[in-house]
Amino acid sequence: YTINCIESIILKTNPKLKCQYIIVDNGSQESSFNKLSSYIQTIKQNHTIQLIRSNINTGFGSGNMIGVLQAKGKYIAFLDSDDLWDSQKLEKQISFMEKEDIAFSFSTYQPMSEDGSKLYSIIHAPKIVTYSSYLKNTIIGCLTVVIDREKTGDFEMPNIRSSHDMALWLLIMKRGFDAYGLDESLARYRIVSASNTASKWHAAKDVWKVYREIEKLSFFYSSWCFSCSTYINISNADRFY
Repeated sequence: YTINCIESIILKTNPKLKCQYIIVDNGSQESSFNKLSSYIQTIKQNHTIQLIRSNINTGFGSGNMIGVLQAKGKYIAFLDSDDLWDSQKLEKQISFMEKEDIAFSFSTYQPMSEDGSKLYSIIHAPKIVTYSSYLKNTIIGCLTVVIDREKTGDFEMPNIRSSHDMALWLLIMKRGFDAYGLDESLARYRIVSASNTASKWHAAKDVWKVYREIEKLSFFYSSWCFSCSTYINISNADRFY
């Protein structure tokens, strides 16, 4: 999937946008890294690409932060190697942010099957998500987010197994920046069948950890938010199968 992911960004993004592409290889096998490195060499002459390798899988949150710490641009966007961007995503979303003077934006996106052959019902982006509303509905897809770092200030994702993006969005919202949605499908999220009961249990534990240990919410309010977000996530998951 990784090369398809890179092509959805680098080979299709408007060349007028001066982009810095940072690719973090998070503990892949030697053969996979060599294949990726060779591919990047064939396109590197036309793009500003930095390939960083971590010898161990440090998790998606840590991998993202490796890239963020190397980034020099005003806008920061994220994309996992399983997923895809629309060819005009950055152009449209940055234009939206500049027009509305927005620091934190996200967009509608469309889930797809593991092989990309089937598209599911799109996840619409609401006009605005506040700190309070996001606690109960974690609708923001990491692959759709763009952040104006000059407005929000520097940031880091917490080093937890999952829900690191959730914790980051809450951090930015607490700084006074609501998230504004662009209701246009600009990305595709791959539903990977490798997800199992154990990983879902770890994910649920990390969501609870965000509520209780990072956000310091009361047990009862955490339980209410957790129930609301779980119900919504289960309702959305029903549309994927």
